[in-house]
Amino acid sequence: MLNQTVAVFGGTGFLGRTIVRELVQAGNHVRIATRHPHLPAEVASNNSVELVNVDIRDEDSVARALAGTSAAVNAVGLYTEPSRNETFDIIHTQGAERVARHSREAGLHHLVHISGIGANADSPSNYIRARAHGEQRVHEAFPSAIILRPSVLFGPNDAFLGALVMLSRFPIVPLFGRGDTRLQPVYVADVARAVSRLLNDDITLDTRLFELGGAGIYRYREIVEMTLMYLGRRRPLLSVPYPVWLTLARLTAWLPSPPLTENQVMLMQKDNVVGSHVGTFDDLDITPRSLEEMLPSCLDSA
Repeated sequence: MLNQTVAVFGGTGFLGRTIVRELVQAGNHVRIATRHPHLPAEVASNNSVELVNVDIRDEDSVARALAGTSAAVNAVGLYTEPSRNETFDIIHTQGAERVARHSREAGLHHLVHISGIGANADSPSNYIRARAHGEQRVHEAFPSAIILRPSVLFGPNDAFLGALVMLSRFPIVPLFGRGDTRLQPVYVADVARAVSRLLNDDITLDTRLFELGGAGIYRYREIVEMTLMYLGRRRPLLSVPYPVWLTLARLTAWLPSPPLTENQVMLMQKDNVVGSHVGTFDDLDITPRSLEEMLPSCLDSA
C-alpha cells in the first residue's frame, strides 16, 4: 500500500537509513523513530520524511511514534551491551515486543521486524538468543508480522567490508579459524527493497519468515582474498583458532567500542546462509546482487 505513513525504528542506522530511502522513493511518507535525532543526509530535505525522538525502551514514546501510521519497520540493532539498561534482552526481546504490541494496538496493517540468519533460542550467545526470543515475542504480539533475517550485510561504509579493509593494512591478515565458514553476504539496498516490497498490499505471502542472502555463497577466506585482490594488496593469511579470538574479545570487552565481541566470534563459527522452508528474494521477485558485482562501489573509497 503506497502513499502510507511508515514508522521506521532505527531509521538512522546502516540498514535503517537505506530502508527509509527506499520507502520514500516508492512514494511513502516515512517517520524515522530514533534515539539519535538527525536526518540521514540523503533524505534531509525531503518533505516526505519526519523525525521523532524515540526510546524503544519507553512505552509512551513508542506509542507516540506509531500514532497515525499504517505500517512499521523495526530495524533497531544493538551489537554490544554498553550498560545494564541497554542489553540484548532489553532491546532485541523486550523492545521488539513493545513495538509489536503497540503496532497491533494502533491498528497497523503491516509490521516488518528485522532479525538475522542464525537466530536461535538455544545458542550459547546471549545476542543470538535475544534475537530468537524477540522473533517469538513479535509473533505473539502481532501474529501477522513479517520476520526478515538478512545474512551479513554489506554496502558502502559498512562494518563488514570496512573491517576487512582495516585488516588488509596489517602485514598478515588473521582468519577466523581456517576461514571455512560459509557466508552469503547481502547488499543492504536489496534488503531495503525487500522491505518496501513487503509493505505493498498487492503481494500474497505463503510465509511470514524470510531469510535474505546475496547471489553468492563464499567461504570467509574467499571473501578476504577477493577484498585483498581488489585493493591490490598481497598479504599472507594466518589461521587463528577460535579460542584465541574469544580470548581477544574478552580482553577488549571493557573498551567503549570493542573491535571484537564474543558474540561476533560465536556467529563466525557457524555458516550464515539461507536455510530451507523460508521465504527468500525469489518470493518477492527480487534478484539480489553479488559481492563481486558491488565490491567496486563499496571499496572505491577505501
